Amino acid sequence: MVKQDLKQKAITLRKQGKTYSEIMKEVPVAKSTISLWLREVGLSVAQRQNITVKRQQAQKRGADAQRSKRIKKQTDLIENALKDIKSISKRELWLIGTALYWAEGAKEKDYRPSSRVSFSNSDPKMIALFIKWIKECIGLKNDDLILSLYIHESHSDRIMEVKKLWSNYLNLPLSFFNNIYFKKNKINTRRKIQESCILAFYGLI
Repeated sequence: MVKQDLKQKAITLRKQGKTYSEIMKEVPVAKSTISLWLREVGLSVAQRQNITVKRQQAQKRGADAQRSKRIKKQTDLIENALKDIKSISKRELWLIGTALYWAEGAKEKDYRPSSRVSFSNSDPKMIALFIKWIKECIGLKNDDLILSLYIHESHSDRIMEVKKLWSNYLNLPLSFFNNIYFKKNKINTRRKIQESCILAFYGLI
């Protein structure tokens, strides 16, 4: 097919409301050439809207593909790590818990001696690991723990649901989650329950 014929075909396809990507599948030329040929081609409002929708759908497909690829990579990394680690020793648990406390725990200050050990986070796995550490490595019991929930005001009507969520996560009775504090929301803040709840742990050592 000669160049003039390719150009005419591209123009015809464009007038049908085809996107550049769709046209290039039938007209084998560079995108810059397509753009040059079609810059004077007018489209109806409906055609422009249709092309916009197609472009948005293509972007969504690309984003979904990247998300799926990232999730698979993350899943593979976790599975491989579990196979490599298998189990951890008490010394390894001690080091992990110490690092967690160093990073996320509240430290004793010179002006506030004999303060409680505290640890706050919204990740239930991290909270569970810290409680495991403080029980197995420090020797605390459940009765030594004081748990407080910090909940965004947008979830104030779901307190029981939040308490049950954390109770299941940590395998502790609901009675451990009676200290509730509310956080003011930022404008237009929309968070899932887990993201909206920070559990603060206090323990006496």
